[in-house]
Amino acid sequence: MTELKKSDFYFELPEELIAQDPLADRSASRLLVLDKTTGQTEHRVFREIIDYLRPGDCLVLNNTKVLPARLMGVKEDTGAVIEVLLLKRKENDVWETLVKPGKKARPGTRLLFGDGCLRAEVLEVVEEGNRLIQFTYEGIFEEILDRLGEMPLPPYITHKLEDKNRYQTVYAKYEGSAAAPTAGLHFTDQLLSQIADKGVEIAYVTLHVGLGTFRPVKVENLLEHHMHSEYYEVTKEAADKINGVKASGGRIICVGTTSCRTVESAADDSGMVRPGCGNTEIFIYPGYQFKVLDCLITNFHLPESTLVMLVSALAGRENVLAAYQEAISKRYRFFSFGDAMFIADNHVES
Repeated sequence: MTELKKSDFYFELPEELIAQDPLADRSASRLLVLDKTTGQTEHRVFREIIDYLRPGDCLVLNNTKVLPARLMGVKEDTGAVIEVLLLKRKENDVWETLVKPGKKARPGTRLLFGDGCLRAEVLEVVEEGNRLIQFTYEGIFEEILDRLGEMPLPPYITHKLEDKNRYQTVYAKYEGSAAAPTAGLHFTDQLLSQIADKGVEIAYVTLHVGLGTFRPVKVENLLEHHMHSEYYEVTKEAADKINGVKASGGRIICVGTTSCRTVESAADDSGMVRPGCGNTEIFIYPGYQFKVLDCLITNFHLPESTLVMLVSALAGRENVLAAYQEAISKRYRFFSFGDAMFIADNHVES
């Protein structure tokens, strides 16, 4: 196979197509349906995804919940404004964080948030300039965070989010993500109920999305890229559902690249999904042989990102880039609050 280059996944995206706000109705997004074999496309509305799902299929959803992890505070001694983004809980209220401006957050720096109900001290600087911070407070940390914290929206979204819940899926359950599994944002409770009524199994897995998902690929040769690590969990119930559907000839349809990475990480060489938990650094790019996934529901991703590489592994780089050009020409909305794609071997069920 020829060497894969980052630049092979570049495309021009007009800035005005980056969606800044969620739609009032989650399921009213547009849906580009891509046949992964032929490259043919159809244009639908997201709620019509049900027409493409068959009884006996299994929809795999990531039920992670985004932490309102962006905290605005001040330095105790100078009152200088400082922004702290919670990345990973360590232990005893110590978190790995991203601090801006970093030069004002040397070890020993004390910070205040809100009315002082949350205090913090910078303990040390770790890899990539992240800070370990110890928080002190009275009460329940999650409740204080819910009151003081803001959603850590991706860097390309500049508008303020009016309703925190619009950056959560309707089935979000386990807190731990620094970003939403955005393909799931299109589902409503009503649509999920209609899908279940059609005879489609629904399996929930958990992958806590890290900010590494937004980290650009910095090397031209993809084989030199080091993928970020994320924590995942697959219950016995979810594994049994996925394996049962696979065994009976149904399709495994992952909602989002995070669900895809979870089931592919949890599968053995024969394609059986094993229950359990762990950290995954799986990097899926063209040439990868999928062990579990058959179809993918996903949003439109950044040029040269690991996500567009994953999608290209499923449908072929040429098909994906052609579909993206079509989406751009038809003014689809891109990225987190944007429109969706369904990638499968498609025919509409009557």
